[in-house]
Amino acid sequence: MPPFSASAAIPRGVWVLGAVSLLMDVSSELAHCLLPLLLVGALAAPVWLIGAIEGVAEATALICKVFSGPLSDWLGRRKPLLMLGYGLAALSKPLFPLAHSASAVLLARVVDRIGKGVRGAPRDALIADIAPAEIRGAAFGLRQSMDTVGAVLGPLFALALLALHRDDIRGALWWSLPPAALAVAAIALWVREPAVGVEARARRAAFTRDALSCFEPAFWSALALGAVFTLERFSEAFLVLRAAQLGLPLSWGPLTMAAMSASYALSAYPLGRLSDGFSRSRLLRMSLLLLIAADVCLGRATGAFWLLAGAGLWGLHMGCSQGLLSSLVAERAPEGLAGTAFGLFNLACGAAALLASGLAGALWQTWGAAATFYGGAALAALAWLLSARMPVARQF
Repeated sequence: MPPFSASAAIPRGVWVLGAVSLLMDVSSELAHCLLPLLLVGALAAPVWLIGAIEGVAEATALICKVFSGPLSDWLGRRKPLLMLGYGLAALSKPLFPLAHSASAVLLARVVDRIGKGVRGAPRDALIADIAPAEIRGAAFGLRQSMDTVGAVLGPLFALALLALHRDDIRGALWWSLPPAALAVAAIALWVREPAVGVEARARRAAFTRDALSCFEPAFWSALALGAVFTLERFSEAFLVLRAAQLGLPLSWGPLTMAAMSASYALSAYPLGRLSDGFSRSRLLRMSLLLLIAADVCLGRATGAFWLLAGAGLWGLHMGCSQGLLSSLVAERAPEGLAGTAFGLFNLACGAAALLASGLAGALWQTWGAAATFYGGAALAALAWLLSARMPVARQF
C-alpha cells in the first residue's frame, strides 16, 4: 500500500463531485429524516412497513448501479449518467409532499433511489479515473465528507423548517427541491471527464464473461467484505424512529440524523487519508467496534444523551469504513472496468441492505426498539470475531 503523498493534490473534479454530493444530500436527508415521521404520523403506517420501504428503496438504488456502472464503461462516458441520475432524484422531490399513502411514498422513494443508483457507480468510477492511485483513500474520503456535510445540513434545515411551518411536515418537504436542482446545474456546468485510453476502449467493448474474467480474487474479496459490512448496519431511518419512540419532541428526529452525519463528515476524510498509509484491516475492524458501541447506546437509550452518543458513534463507524471500502474497489478494478466494478460491489451491498432493513423492521415490530439495536450489535460482534480468522479481511 503506497504511503500518502503530501505533494499530491486532490483533483478539482473530486471537489466538484463533492460539492454536488453535498447539495443532493442536503435535499435527500431533509426528506429522509421527515419521511418516517410522515409515515407513522399522518399516514399511520406500521414500523415494519417503514423497514420494508427503506429496504426496497435502498436495494433498488444499489441494484441499478449494476447496470449504470457497466453502461458507463461501455459508453466511455460518466457524465450523461450522472445527469440522468441526479435529474431523476431532483424530479422525485415534489412527490414526497404530495404523497397521501404509504404506496405513494414508496413510489417516490423508488424513483429517488433509482436516480441514486444510476449516478452512484459512474460517480465513484469517475473519482477512480481522475484521482491518482496514491491518494484514492483521501479522494474518496473527501467526497464522503462533503457528501455528509450535506447530510448534517439537511436535518438541521428540516429542524428549522418544522419550526417555520409549525410542524407541517409536508410544507417542510417542499424545500428539498431547490438544492437538488442546484446539484444538477453544477454537474452540467463544471463536471469534466478525462480522455479514455485505447486499452480501456478495447476492454470496455466486451461486457461479457470475458470482461468478468478480468476481475481477480482480490476484487471479489473486497466485494464480499462490503456486503458483510452492509449486513451489520440497517437504514438510518431507525435512528429517527428511535428518537420518536423515546417520546422526545418531533424535532429530535432531524437532530439525531444531524449528529450522526456530523460525526461521519468530520471523520471520513481524515480516516480516508489515514488509510492510504495505514493497515486497512485494522481500520475496518475498528469500525465494527464503533458500530457495536453505537448499537448498544441506541438499544439502552432512555433519553437524549444515549441517543446522541449512539448516533455519533454510528457516524464514526461510517467514516471509518465507507470511503475505505470504495478505495479498495477502485484499487482492485481492472483498467477500463471501474464502473462495472462499482456496479458489482453495490449489487452485493444492495442485497445485504434489503435483508438488513427488513430484519430490523421485523425485530422492532416483534420485540421492540431495543431488540433491533441489540440484534445489530450481535451481528457486528460476530463479524468482528470472524474477521480475525478470515483471509478476506487479512488481505487488506
